[in-house]
Amino acid sequence: MPETGGTRPRPVPFPADSMPRLKSRFLVDLLLREAQAAGGFAAVLARGDADAGAILVQCSDRGQPGPLLERRFALDGGYRWEAVGPADGEERENYCERRRKADPDLWIVELDIADAPRLVAEWGALT
Repeated sequence: MPETGGTRPRPVPFPADSMPRLKSRFLVDLLLREAQAAGGFAAVLARGDADAGAILVQCSDRGQPGPLLERRFALDGGYRWEAVGPADGEERENYCERRRKADPDLWIVELDIADAPRLVAEWGALT
């Protein structure tokens, strides 16, 4: 039974296998470097919260739009990448604008490289 009467509860220790969460700014910088190292182009279209902002990646290959991928929490406590929103056109831009208005902490990254979703998946495995 926990004590009452002004004593503070003891902090719950993290499990030995858990890692601290990496900051969003670090992860975005890592993605930019990975894309450039692989011969692609990457740019930050919208800066989000440096510590914990969500990350949305606009994938394309030689200017041809690909999927929008968003990093989301998984039930196991980690992260997963999900295809979200429309794949191309004006609807895609509108979706990104709506997401940014709803979440000003959101990072939006443009990634133009062959097989961009594969690069995002490989990068996501590192985080």
